[in-house]
Amino acid sequence: MDTPDRIAKLFSDCKEKGRAAFVGYVCACDPDFNTSLQISRSLIDNGVDLLELGVPFSDPLADGLTNQLAAQRALESGCRQSDVFRLVSEIRSFSEVPIVFYTYYNLIFSQGVEEYVGRAMDAGVDGLLTLDLPPEEAGELVDSSSKVGMKNVFIIAPTTPEDRIPTIVEKASGFLYYVSREGVTGERKDLASDLDRRIEAIRKYSDLPVVVGFGISSPEQVGAVGRVADGVVVGSALVNCISENLDEPGSIPAAIGARAGSLVAGLGPG
Repeated sequence: MDTPDRIAKLFSDCKEKGRAAFVGYVCACDPDFNTSLQISRSLIDNGVDLLELGVPFSDPLADGLTNQLAAQRALESGCRQSDVFRLVSEIRSFSEVPIVFYTYYNLIFSQGVEEYVGRAMDAGVDGLLTLDLPPEEAGELVDSSSKVGMKNVFIIAPTTPEDRIPTIVEKASGFLYYVSREGVTGERKDLASDLDRRIEAIRKYSDLPVVVGFGISSPEQVGAVGRVADGVVVGSALVNCISENLDEPGSIPAAIGARAGSLVAGLGPG
């Protein structure tokens, strides 16, 4: 099947411009479907290059409190799996920005792996980042994905031994996600001191772009990571815009767009 590789095109374009890609994370349907759609549009309009959509899940083990509460709000608003696919379809009506699902394997497996991948591809999803699926057990998902051009993003952590990196990159496609901090998601005040060394170690084993996330929350941090990585992921700093404005939901898209714009500016011109 001939499908557009939006992810490869994005990183190629960013490389030509001499800058890193900005990846923005929000939970789909937080705080509700219509506001989430407006949030997605605002993020894209304010410079987000790749949209990472969290798929609401009742037991999000890798997420800190900010993103746990986002998933809870989405589920309490009545969000179903079909709504998440519908959200992507609606975004595709106005944007070709790459979209990656940040999800957990039970949500994929319970629907049937091949069926889920097909639905995601039909909606316009470009990649799946399945947080709790180790590459050794990802054969069925990777095979189903490769048939239709879906990318599979895998995480490399600070605790990952270097001799394990080849096992991870063998199954990965689209890009690699380096978690800059141990633990769960959430804003941090400082960056890991060995970030450039860790990214160099990953690049010895793969030509895939390396994006860095978990804990990045200021324009200065975005700039610092963008100088050594191919992409910078910001999540909690954006999601907090939603929780901070729940008493006035209509203000959320503008607020989150403004914050995204200020963070993207940390990458400088390009």
